[in-house]
Amino acid sequence: MSEQIEHIHCLIIGSGPAGYTAAIYAARADLKPVMYTGPQPGGQLTITTDVENYPGYPDGIMGPEMMENFRKQAERLGTDIRYGMVTKVDFSGKPPYKVQIDENKEVLADTVLISTGASAKWLGIPSETKLNGHGVSACAVCDGFFFRGKDVAIVGAGDTACEEATYLAKICSKVYMIVRKSEFRASKAMQHRVMNTPNIEIHFDSETDEIIGESKVEAVRIKNNKTNEMLTIPIGGFFVAIGHKPNTEIFKDYLEMDETGYLITTPGTSKTKIEGVFACGDAQDKIYRQAVTAAGSGCMAALDAERYISAKEFAMN
Repeated sequence: MSEQIEHIHCLIIGSGPAGYTAAIYAARADLKPVMYTGPQPGGQLTITTDVENYPGYPDGIMGPEMMENFRKQAERLGTDIRYGMVTKVDFSGKPPYKVQIDENKEVLADTVLISTGASAKWLGIPSETKLNGHGVSACAVCDGFFFRGKDVAIVGAGDTACEEATYLAKICSKVYMIVRKSEFRASKAMQHRVMNTPNIEIHFDSETDEIIGESKVEAVRIKNNKTNEMLTIPIGGFFVAIGHKPNTEIFKDYLEMDETGYLITTPGTSKTKIEGVFACGDAQDKIYRQAVTAAGSGCMAALDAERYISAKEFAMN
């Protein structure tokens, strides 16, 4: 006799501010949400230090602590939070949709809320791969401690790069910022913070040619893309902060995406082109990418799902 496939009313794929907020609203609407957290429970904020721009925290809060609060609230209200990863979906036909968890479990879902977020991009040079975990990192907050008192380099020009550079400057002797263009992409506030930090040295119009070292990072060779001049800088750590790629690969056969993989939703809603499937957070937002906007879009997804379910009048199990 075959085992009966679990039937889930509201399935949330991924955690983070969007997923947890969707779970809070879905639970309060009695949608009996089930969340699979994905490989990084809590999302990108679990590798962030001080969060100073989320309303309600006048003194700021650490990212991991904030996400733990979100999780506890979602759980208290009735969300079934499970540690696992959705590896395959089948959005053909009508709901309930087949969804595979890890390698050996399949569930059916009346509604699916996608909050899979985004992952760090890498430069793609061989030495970066070879030395990853041996001085090369995409998370200054996670690994900066290991380079306390050393000289380090960081690649990037946006808010994340500037935030991580100033964080590293507090614990490292010197921080070299490698910026491909002649200016930052970061907000003015973040640019001022970097410019006013004495132990940050900025190299504009520069690209990483090679990370030097056999078993650990020893130096970086950078190339000025205007003069072609090469410069070798001795360092102990190399950090990459050049942006993110949305974690949406498993949905490519069914959902509309832009050229970089961000899910496309109907403007003003969280609705995808597939009925009963909604997207929120960094999986669909390439413009704002803030914790507060992710949380807001998670709320939208849960409300859209609730209205969809009410209109369809699915029978609750």
